[in-house]
Amino acid sequence: MESDAENKRKGLLALGLLGFLLVVVLAVFTLFDDEDGSEAGGRATPSPTASGGAAADGTGGTSASGDGPAPIMSRADIAEAHDVMARYMAGIATYSHTSAAGTWVPPLLELTNRDTAMKQETALPSGKEWATCKASKCVSKGTAVVKRDAMIADDLTRGSGQSISSVVEVTARRTFDGEASEETNAWLVTVQKSGGQWRVSGFDIFGLGNVGASDQTGE
Repeated sequence: MESDAENKRKGLLALGLLGFLLVVVLAVFTLFDDEDGSEAGGRATPSPTASGGAAADGTGGTSASGDGPAPIMSRADIAEAHDVMARYMAGIATYSHTSAAGTWVPPLLELTNRDTAMKQETALPSGKEWATCKASKCVSKGTAVVKRDAMIADDLTRGSGQSISSVVEVTARRTFDGEASEETNAWLVTVQKSGGQWRVSGFDIFGLGNVGASDQTGE
């Protein structure tokens, strides 16, 4: 028969072998678990990539890569429209007591759509105002600045085409009998594109201007 010491030795060896195998199994499971976790983490949080497209511009356009909707109008097109607005509005506020309709009207009318309404609007002062101008040897010099766009449209459905309405600030500096005065008003000016050219199709007063208004205006 085997002695008690021999049995204890065999039992300890068996326990030692079992413990070793358990350590190996735990190590293998830990290794595979770490690899799976790394792959899952990589998929869940991909590295950010740089975009090759340009930022969207203020006309509602999209990136240079061509993604998304195209802008209604280019910046260059809008700049041309603003130039026509400013030239026309400054022009109708620029005249003197020596101005003649025959030479003053045609250049300004070229900036309009030449309809009946614009022909009536594109005119020198008349009546008492013109009589006062001539008597005082008046001189009026106009400047105009486009302040902001109120509407930009391209109506394909009804065929009215492209149009822009903008708020234009017009300042008229006048001299009557050598005495200077200044008046500033805001106008809502509309231009439409016809034959590839922008033309003024209408304008209306926008606000009260700065003449004859008290400090309490609007209160």
